[in-house]
Amino acid sequence: MTNKEQLIDQHIREYESRLKHIDELYERAHGAIKHLDEKHETRSELKDYDEQRLKLQQKADEIKTMPIKNWREETVQTAGPMAIWDVLAQKLEDFLERHDK
Repeated sequence: MTNKEQLIDQHIREYESRLKHIDELYERAHGAIKHLDEKHETRSELKDYDEQRLKLQQKADEIKTMPIKNWREETVQTAGPMAIWDVLAQKLEDFLERHDK
């Protein structure tokens, strides 16, 4: 495996790790509001976070299947997902602080 392939593999593992963390937070958040009515605005907020998570999953899947020759160019353009993952994780943590009892 070349250095470039190792670096790509490292980035993919980091993306997967962050996504796993978001999934864990989402599951905790979902459990924290299971007692609320289906139409409660808090459920809508959590649904928005789930949609953001799905977009991140799609981007991670896209990056995993990208040809090595395009990887650097594409990942420079998609460096945003890392920041988005951090923002989404923070939103879910804030959500849990408000609703996890």
